Amino acid sequence: AAMLGSAAVFGATPLALGVPAGALVALLTDGIFRPASNTLYPTISHGPRNARTVALTFDDGPDATITPRVLDILGEHGARATFFMIGRNLERSIGIGERAIREGHQIGNHSWKHGYFQHASSVRAQLADMERSEELIRGITGQTMRSVYRCPVGLKSPRFARVAHLLSLEVIAWSVHSRDTIDQNPERIARRVLSRVQPGDIVLMHDGHQSQGSSRTSALRALPRVLEGLKERNLQPVTLDEMLG
Repeated sequence: AAMLGSAAVFGATPLALGVPAGALVALLTDGIFRPASNTLYPTISHGPRNARTVALTFDDGPDATITPRVLDILGEHGARATFFMIGRNLERSIGIGERAIREGHQIGNHSWKHGYFQHASSVRAQLADMERSEELIRGITGQTMRSVYRCPVGLKSPRFARVAHLLSLEVIAWSVHSRDTIDQNPERIARRVLSRVQPGDIVLMHDGHQSQGSSRTSALRALPRVLEGLKERNLQPVTLDEMLG
């Protein structure tokens, strides 16, 4: 419509057609590749800035070895977190999900299989994937309200937006990325988080891996220092439900 309008006013010149086309490409690029973008669908990337709380979020679990140790450390520090669990991982470790709920943490939906190009799948395929995980999470939590959702790799698409609208998803991104998937040094990870964190931030870390047979330990090793640093800054780690009300 913009291209037709521009052509009607300025004529069918390369500039008149190229400017609206370029704007469309820029909007789509932002909506697809920037996790916190609201272009395609409303996305929450942080909470209220006027309370001294932060939300630690852990993606791609549960991992049979790593996640219980993460829960141990959180318990020692009186901290609560939100775990965006991959459905097929959770199916293999139901007991870990149940433990997380018992200890006051929150479980979010991170899809069933965590495909890198999942956002490009058909509406039907994405809907089935989300609902399969949602059914499993509800069986553990007993909740009737839909779980918060985090897109695999943070990628969206127009098709994803259609599914999200159909399900009225509450989509969660992040405001602080620990980079624990590429940095193996726990001290650097902790410094990176603590140098950027402020009230209301949603921090992204990983306790699991989307590939079966693989694991990640960086966040686990960085977590004690992160929690100590948050305490020094008088910031309380809470679940997303607690932060967002």
